[in-house]
Amino acid sequence: MTPHINAKPGDFAELLLFPGDPLRAKYIADTFLEDAVEVTNVRNMLGFTGTWNGHRVSVMGHGMGVPSISIYAEELIRDYGVKTLIRVGSCGGVAEDLSLRDVVVATGAGTASLTNRTRFAGYDYPAVADFDLAMACQQQAQRLGMAARFGTVFTNDLFYGSDPALLPALQKMKVLAVEMEASALYAIAAEHGVRALTILTVSDHLLKSEETTAEERQKSFGDMVELALATAVQPV
Repeated sequence: MTPHINAKPGDFAELLLFPGDPLRAKYIADTFLEDAVEVTNVRNMLGFTGTWNGHRVSVMGHGMGVPSISIYAEELIRDYGVKTLIRVGSCGGVAEDLSLRDVVVATGAGTASLTNRTRFAGYDYPAVADFDLAMACQQQAQRLGMAARFGTVFTNDLFYGSDPALLPALQKMKVLAVEMEASALYAIAAEHGVRALTILTVSDHLLKSEETTAEERQKSFGDMVELALATAVQPV
C-alpha cells in the first residue's frame, strides 16, 4: 500500500484508464469492463480492475489538477507497475470549430503550472504524448469512424480567474482546448519511461458559453472511453 492507494501488489493491470472523477471511474468499470472489482478506495478515489475484450485493464480516478494527478500517477507507476496511462477527461474547447462532446487527443500540452520546470532544472519541458500511443489512437479512431481531433492543449492551474490575455494567446497558437492535468502526466511518464496519452471530451466551450451537466460528464462520454480502450490494447 501507498499513502494514497490501498490496493495490494498485483491488483492493478499494466494498462490504466485515468479519469479525473472517481465516479466516472466506477461508471467505466461498470459499463465497459467485465468482472471488474474495486481495488482501492482511499479518500473515495476509486480504482477498479477487470477485463476488456480479454485484456486486463484498470481504471482509477486522479482528481482535479496537477498536484492530484501527480501523486496518483507516481504511485501507480512506481509502486504498482502501471506501464500505460491514458487520461480520459473533459476539457474546455478553444478552437471555434469544436462542439460539445467532440473528442480531442492531446499530442502535447503547454502549462501554467511550474511543476514541470521543477522536474526539469527550471526549464520548460516539452510535454508530449507517447508517439506510438498517439499513432495507435489515430489508427483506432479511423477504424471506429470517429472524427477525433489531434493537437495541442493547455494545462491550466486555475479553473476560475485566468489571465484575460490567455485565451487570445491560445487562439493565436491554435491550441485546441484547456484542461488541468495532461502536461504533468506526460512529464511523469517520461521520467519513469512509461507511456501516456490524454483523450478528452469537450464538456464546455470557452467562446460559445455552452456546457454539459455533471451527470453528462460522468456518463455520456462513451466515444472517448471506447477509443481509449481500443488504443490501450492495440499492440505497438
